[in-house]
Amino acid sequence: MSTQTATVEKNASAANGDTVISIQHLSKSFGENHVLRDFSFDLKQGENAVVLGKSGSGKSVLIKCIIGLLNPDKGSINVLGQNVPELNQEELDRMRVKVGFLFQSNALYDSMTVRENLEFPLRRHWMKSTLDDVDGMVMEALENVGLSHTVDMMPAELSGGMRKRIALARTLILKPEIILYDEPTTGLDPITGKEISNLMLDVQKKYNTSAIVISHDMNCVKIVANRIVVLIDGTCYAVGNYDELKNSNDKKVKQFFE
Repeated sequence: MSTQTATVEKNASAANGDTVISIQHLSKSFGENHVLRDFSFDLKQGENAVVLGKSGSGKSVLIKCIIGLLNPDKGSINVLGQNVPELNQEELDRMRVKVGFLFQSNALYDSMTVRENLEFPLRRHWMKSTLDDVDGMVMEALENVGLSHTVDMMPAELSGGMRKRIALARTLILKPEIILYDEPTTGLDPITGKEISNLMLDVQKKYNTSAIVISHDMNCVKIVANRIVVLIDGTCYAVGNYDELKNSNDKKVKQFFE
């Protein structure tokens, strides 16, 4: 199968899914700084959507609004059938179990082993499991990222790429329906970055996850994106697949692909 054919099939498959995140007319300001302005976008079941934008364009603010860390000034955010700004703290916590978050910094606890890092979200989210169940979930998550042999190692003993994989394993252990990736390949060499990008595709295929990916790494974008959202001046300026946007005649869009 050619790369072009595979891309067409990938985009067509994602387009057929139900909406899992619906953002409508979202606005968010901090004083006179209008970060998001009437931003609208729908994420479909089973697709990876990449958000492109310059530093300070509002990508992180968008993610924080989606998971309820920030309240929008206007607009609605519907995640898996729930209106996020209207949820109380307990409802937010339960919604977040279904939405995994991969931090740019990995956010592993240096004082904990890999096993303990993966067990932490299970304890935090009131998972009622036996010790055998927990051990099985930890090992399954590590096997998914090809690092079962690191279970008793400390984060300091791991390479940057391995730490990123462990962070992804910790995200996967709760079997989220949606994953939010914050610069998943930042700080990695090109080969390791490609490995992480392909691992993100493997996760999408194996679990039929939906994802929003924030990335400046155009190699990662080309590999993982079903659709790309160009965030300019706080708006959803353009949406399309990689080839469509790369071949755009709009200079504001083309600048990201040069």
